[in-house]
Amino acid sequence: MSQDPKAAAHEAPAGANSTFSFQPPRGGKFRYTAHAGWTVLHKQHRPVAEMFHVAYLRDTRQAGKRPLTFVFNGGPGAASAYLHMGALGPRRVMFNADGSLPAMPTQLCDNPESWLPFTDLVFIDPIGTGLSRVIPAAEGKEADDAQDKADKKTRAVAEEFYSLNKDLDTLGEFIERFLSDHGRWLSPVYIAGESYGGFRVARLVKHLQEQHGVGLCGAMLISPALEWYFLNSSDYDVIGWAALYPSLVAAAQAHGRSSFGSRVPLKRVLGEAEDFALRRLVPFLAAGEALPANERREVLQEMAKQTGLTPSLLERQQGRVDLMTFCRELLRDKGRVCGLYDASVSTADPFPDRPHYEGPDPTLAGIDSLFSAGINSQLRDTIGLKTDRRYTLLSMEVNSSWKVDQKRHAFESQVGSTDELRYGMSLNPHMKVRIVHGLYDLVTPYFGSARITGLMKLDAEARRRIDQINYKGGHMFYSWEESRKRFTADTEAFYKGGK
Repeated sequence: MSQDPKAAAHEAPAGANSTFSFQPPRGGKFRYTAHAGWTVLHKQHRPVAEMFHVAYLRDTRQAGKRPLTFVFNGGPGAASAYLHMGALGPRRVMFNADGSLPAMPTQLCDNPESWLPFTDLVFIDPIGTGLSRVIPAAEGKEADDAQDKADKKTRAVAEEFYSLNKDLDTLGEFIERFLSDHGRWLSPVYIAGESYGGFRVARLVKHLQEQHGVGLCGAMLISPALEWYFLNSSDYDVIGWAALYPSLVAAAQAHGRSSFGSRVPLKRVLGEAEDFALRRLVPFLAAGEALPANERREVLQEMAKQTGLTPSLLERQQGRVDLMTFCRELLRDKGRVCGLYDASVSTADPFPDRPHYEGPDPTLAGIDSLFSAGINSQLRDTIGLKTDRRYTLLSMEVNSSWKVDQKRHAFESQVGSTDELRYGMSLNPHMKVRIVHGLYDLVTPYFGSARITGLMKLDAEARRRIDQINYKGGHMFYSWEESRKRFTADTEAFYKGGK
């Protein structure tokens, strides 16, 4: 998608630039520039989309040698506001210390855990999210039938962007353009993504280097979904259930329902749950009815002790405990339901007598207003961006339209990213990889990534360049004050060459 000088003129909306001071917890105060703006993307010399980003660039004579990190969230359909305003940016929304949602209205504060002291930051909103959009077709403003054709053309372009490979191409083009526009080709370049964004990162370590000539110094995968097959478990597979199991046990202990008890260190609880998942649960699920009845009873009884679920429920489920069943059943006697994205958090079940849960997820639905107010205030009030566009925090239209090819929705396929990650690590023998997870996250469980990376068949040198760190908390573990502080300290060490 290269631009032609003769292309039809299309100017991006006016962006905004503002300069601020940042005071790190350690070290001296420094100045940085916040830039919010759009990059116009073209197809066959025609402008087709405007990609929005916010960059925080430290004011220094050595700017070209500063690390530069490109950041995005996942979904698909999520804007970058979650990492931007929750963890990495110079200002963030305020959570309670335990990560729970505070009372409204939203409050912003300076973020001492920002990554800005050790890297410049560029937050990218993929097309259809944030303030990024497909440019409406120019023709057809007069007659209704012509307008209908223009609308259909616009939708067709949008659907093209809402696909696995086009998304990677678009991100790659944006990063390449940003490096050129800002004279940063010689900067140490890093990428960081959360959830589906972690999946993006794993694929981009190959794509950026091969297709765009962008060499990477490091890649950060935050609560990633590396392989999708175990995120859609069924009656006929095994691994997904085992990958989820340790997080179920961790959540049960957090609520005082596990036989381990609150005094047993979490590290020991997880170690025993992981061992049980691999050595007893996997054979149990794989054997099915072929396993002797007494052995089946023993496994189910041990699961009941560790997870806090009733033996009758586990017998009925045959050991396959799905996310929603666990979250609703663990605290049913209290009329409460746990969060899918952070199962250590619970809320009252608004319809406890109905057969299926019909309430909001306590760890996702409630934060929309928090992040929406936070990002809009940061862009419009703090940076000074003037636009009447609505900031789309999470687009379900994008999510439901996401394709792996022209026919199949991406989540209906067995798509993965680990092969691309292995390829990218081989292509670049100096690139480091860090995977981070929240221990109570049931959507992208930490043990899934740990198991997968153990199967990557890396040699000793490559093995030293990849690691995984798990924190207390859920999918957005950085909402926990203790975990956010550790995350930033660990990441700064990662950038400086340590572990």
